[in-house]
Amino acid sequence: MSRPGPRTSMERMLRVTSLPGVPRRVALAAHAVPWVVLPSSLWRVALVLGLPVSDYRPGPGESLYVLALSAVSEGLALLTLGLVRPWGEVVPRWLPLLGGRPVRPLAAVVPAALGSVALAVIWAVAFWSVGTGMDSGIGPGGMGSPAQDAFLVLCYAPLLLWAPLLMAVTAAYYRRRTARPSAGEQPPGLPQGGQERLHAGRA
Repeated sequence: MSRPGPRTSMERMLRVTSLPGVPRRVALAAHAVPWVVLPSSLWRVALVLGLPVSDYRPGPGESLYVLALSAVSEGLALLTLGLVRPWGEVVPRWLPLLGGRPVRPLAAVVPAALGSVALAVIWAVAFWSVGTGMDSGIGPGGMGSPAQDAFLVLCYAPLLLWAPLLMAVTAAYYRRRTARPSAGEQPPGLPQGGQERLHAGRA
């Protein structure tokens, strides 16, 4: 069997897939979240590898923390896809104990909503600190040259989109999951056979 070429692999990576009931713009917003988080994660990896993105050199312990932060950030960003895909409405069967059970709307909405608010506060304060020069480490005597500082801001600026994108996708998920279907109609976006599992979970 021949392996997929670079173009095929890239097309698969960029493909936007979602449940049938999800509007295209919502699916695009959900898929955009991992991409807006990626530049800052790659910047931190470059810092640990000693690439010339900064004059600062983290120690071994701090390097592990920075790498873990990048992995966790990207993992949380990828969870946004669950708000537009089947595994955000029915737990995947390969998970022990919970596999095949319906996901209650609030079990996904509450963490996502709280996360979006926390992200909005964190990054608003962070960029306000950078803009005012308060304890930012950027500028004369900061983390690097003006070019390095500009590159740092360029990599972190997309994070300002994380909170509003997550808020929009979460709101759409809540509306879709709590919509009242007409008699005999399957709830929008629920996979085939999911209605029976949903009723079983509510019983």
